[in-house]
Amino acid sequence: MTYCVGLLLDAGMVLLSDTRTNAGLDNIATYRKMFTFEEPGERVITILTAGSLSVTQTTIARLTEAIEDPEASAQSSIMLAPTLLQVAEIIGATLAGVRQEIDHKMNASKVSTAASMIVAGQRKGGAMRMFLIYPEGNFIEATEDTPFLQIGEHKYGKPILDRVVSRDTSLEDAQKAVLLSMDSTLRSNLSVGMPLDLAVIESDACQVTSRRRIEAKDPDFARMSEAWSNALRDGFSQIRLAE
Repeated sequence: MTYCVGLLLDAGMVLLSDTRTNAGLDNIATYRKMFTFEEPGERVITILTAGSLSVTQTTIARLTEAIEDPEASAQSSIMLAPTLLQVAEIIGATLAGVRQEIDHKMNASKVSTAASMIVAGQRKGGAMRMFLIYPEGNFIEATEDTPFLQIGEHKYGKPILDRVVSRDTSLEDAQKAVLLSMDSTLRSNLSVGMPLDLAVIESDACQVTSRRRIEAKDPDFARMSEAWSNALRDGFSQIRLAE
């Protein structure tokens, strides 16, 4: 399984993914789940993936192939599509098509081919947009009321996002929020694991402005995790039941 989260804020977008793939207790591996396509200053698109590895890898490969095709068009390439909505439509159609093909091949087995994606980006002159693409290819969009999207094992990391994230959250606080959201997930679910990939896209930059890989023994992440645990314990001890 996996956990990926994306925040859409006034100041920019913050994206975080783990890298663990679990195909059984004796088959755990590390695979990148964050993919970025950009023409700096003109367009940036970042895709986070969760679910069937064969489906997500094939989908990313086909999207890349379409970009590199000499006959690429606005209908086939996410780097030529005139709007982020059309980018989401291309990705959704590709994901659904790949899933149907692989599902047909795996018809006799009980292996899940479900996969989902978070698509975040901006083109020059346009607004930042973020979409959650479902396995069937349909999607929803992050809004003012719900400025974050999650895929994978999202339930453990959702409470902190619900409490602290709003559109006017700073990029610094947003990075702290997604990392603590991931920390809660790591502690509660063994199918999510490090290293982590963190990316920040500042508003109107149309490129990834900050990128970081956080390894298992990263001292800054460890200090943040310990400080969060201490803060929770202190807060818990200060709460008194009504008499």
